[in-house]
Amino acid sequence: MTQERPAPKKPRKPRARKAAPGARPNPKRRSLGAAEKPLRVVARVHAYPPLHNAGAEWMLHSMLRALVERGHEVTVWLSRYSPLREAYELDGVRVVPFAAQLDIGAQIKRADVAISHLENVPSLGALSRGFKAKFVALCHNTFPRSFQDASGAALAVYNSAWMRQEADAYYADKANPPAASLVIRPPVLAHDYRTSPGEAITLVNTNEDKGGDLLWRLASRMPQHKFLGVRGAYGVQVAPPEALPNLEYLEHVPGHDMAEQVYARTRVLLMPSRYESWGRVGVEAMASGIPVVGHPTPGICEMLGDAAILADRDDLDAWLAVLNQLLKPAEYERASAAALARSAGLDPHEDLLAWVRAVENL
Repeated sequence: MTQERPAPKKPRKPRARKAAPGARPNPKRRSLGAAEKPLRVVARVHAYPPLHNAGAEWMLHSMLRALVERGHEVTVWLSRYSPLREAYELDGVRVVPFAAQLDIGAQIKRADVAISHLENVPSLGALSRGFKAKFVALCHNTFPRSFQDASGAALAVYNSAWMRQEADAYYADKANPPAASLVIRPPVLAHDYRTSPGEAITLVNTNEDKGGDLLWRLASRMPQHKFLGVRGAYGVQVAPPEALPNLEYLEHVPGHDMAEQVYARTRVLLMPSRYESWGRVGVEAMASGIPVVGHPTPGICEMLGDAAILADRDDLDAWLAVLNQLLKPAEYERASAAALARSAGLDPHEDLLAWVRAVENL
């Protein structure tokens, strides 16, 4: 397990970065406008950036940032212990560590809207009902427990169209579905991640379910290429039996540092995940024209769209064949252009606008 580090007192401003070859100039970010009435929004989750940098947490953070931009007061309360003792701010979102304050009940009583995901949905849902706060549940997977926990929420947010289909099927014969639902694809602001691609073949989160074993097996079969593994926020991180000279591992990388520390070193991103409901890291990579090779889960297929390059996670030879073909100059140029086009097609502005309006209209 990687050692936790204290959160910075102030959020780090992203550094200026070189544009990806072939990328269009960065457009001026469109404003989400201002809300007519500021709301008091409280989120309760088990962990949060920059200590914990999984896709679910960065999806939530992107959505909370949008509420802050609209003029709402947003506070995140953490439910698991960490070394942190003082509240901190990240992109305008105030984060209260577990050991900093204890009055979560009083905060929900004062809140207009309460938001949670994963393990905290049942408890925050119960508190919200008791204090009549509007409760929003973010669903990050299609497991029945996720839909069960979101039952009765004022709003359920799904991260993909296929997840909404699964949810609709689950609730078809249930008496207490969420009052409303919305699909918000994990928002990735391309400018936050855009850089000039590097040379490595990269996997982010090297646990077994994400493909940590496949990474080192590929590296051992392709000694002429550089490979990079980024240790993740959860799961047992896999390593080869013996160190490989062409395979380097980075420790857990905060989201604001991914462009500089990871994507600037990456030529191809691997996503051989056993399960993905979407796969935010793929969208981050495509912002720089980095092709993504994925295992064909429904979520990965929806996320990649017509930029999809697919191989079965259990077929090592298929991954070798794909990479050998993809790294040819002409094929790489085609795939990189497709990745940039898909990144542009996933501009999150309309999704974020729909999100903030849905919250304000609860």
